[in-house]
Amino acid sequence: MAVAEAVRPRRLARLRAGSALLGPAFVASVAYVDPGNVASNISAGARFGYLLVWVIVAANLMAVLVQYLSAKLGLVTGRSLPEALRERLPRSARLAYWAQAEVVAVATDLAEVVGGAIALNLLFDLPLVIGGLITGLVSLTLLAVQDRGGQRTFERVVTGLLAVIAIGFLASLFVEPPSASGIASGLVPRFDGADSVLIAAAMLGATVMPHAVYLHSGLVRDRHGTPAPEKRRRLLRATRYDVGFAMLLAGAVNLGMLLLAATNLQGLPGVDSIEGAHGAVATALGPTIALLFAIGLLASGLASTSVGAYAGAMIMQGLLRKKFPILVRRLVTLTPAIVVLALGADPSAALVVSQVVLSFGIPFALVPLIRLTSDAQLMGTDVNRRITTVLAWGVAAVIITLNVALIYLTVAG
Repeated sequence: MAVAEAVRPRRLARLRAGSALLGPAFVASVAYVDPGNVASNISAGARFGYLLVWVIVAANLMAVLVQYLSAKLGLVTGRSLPEALRERLPRSARLAYWAQAEVVAVATDLAEVVGGAIALNLLFDLPLVIGGLITGLVSLTLLAVQDRGGQRTFERVVTGLLAVIAIGFLASLFVEPPSASGIASGLVPRFDGADSVLIAAAMLGATVMPHAVYLHSGLVRDRHGTPAPEKRRRLLRATRYDVGFAMLLAGAVNLGMLLLAATNLQGLPGVDSIEGAHGAVATALGPTIALLFAIGLLASGLASTSVGAYAGAMIMQGLLRKKFPILVRRLVTLTPAIVVLALGADPSAALVVSQVVLSFGIPFALVPLIRLTSDAQLMGTDVNRRITTVLAWGVAAVIITLNVALIYLTVAG
């Protein structure tokens, strides 16, 4: 008995020490539950029911592997992915690479700011342009928290918003549970025409996010530095748990979005937009669930646009070795989103298209990540095992193939 009582405090101490290492993956995972996910997953469930459940499951499994490799690169080398690329690319290639990364950053911010604007419109009937400006302003405030309070404070704030997102989008499943047989049938990989491929590519672009791949390597580097080999092994173990828990939560939220639409919105007119889905949710499940839906969407927009701006600054500094004021960074990526809102474009359609653009940016982040983490000279004893490399290249091949199929099917009509 005395031995057991002596062991228990040590176990609790190890548990507390391990939990203190968690956090970076939860910040990165916010990118996986941004408003683009809401638009893509709601559209998928409303139009195709449970058909594309397998896309969310597969994309989330891909994300676990990808985010772990990104974190490992930062821990082992002490460099973010953009910094590692800068050391290996000539100046012209670096500029071209940065240009495509900026296009991806603009598409990312478009989804997040538009999502926040829609949420403020649903909650307070604010015009979309005003809502977009407020979303951008609040994101600056959250970034100021990171600048003044440090990364740990920023992680806590973002993780709190992630919890709000989860509650907002999972609450409906307790009111109207989805069909177990429908979920099981949706786990069988298949498509239903070019439109389902378009939505699947949007879902994939919204799940495996390029800027999250770049960001995670820098987050763990900034949190842990370049640890000694013994400490690094412990940190890599903790990172597996960090990534696993964060991606499990993000995957559950994404699946909850699709199941909400498949269970309550399939076949209803006008529900392929977020506004229409919100109205249908209010009718089917009541105003409380609709309110939670809108609050979850707002938290998603605010958290993800802050994380996206943070990632954009890290990418620019890593590739170009230039650091611009965060206000300038915000204006560069915020302006296109405000212009889209001011022109009166369909916000939900803009969200889905932005996710397709993001899916084309994934290989530019993923292929270098796999090559770098498979380089024994760079990674030493922590180089990828052969099976990890094979799986990672398989993920890249699936993503690239889906994008090629998307182009062909869209052009062919």
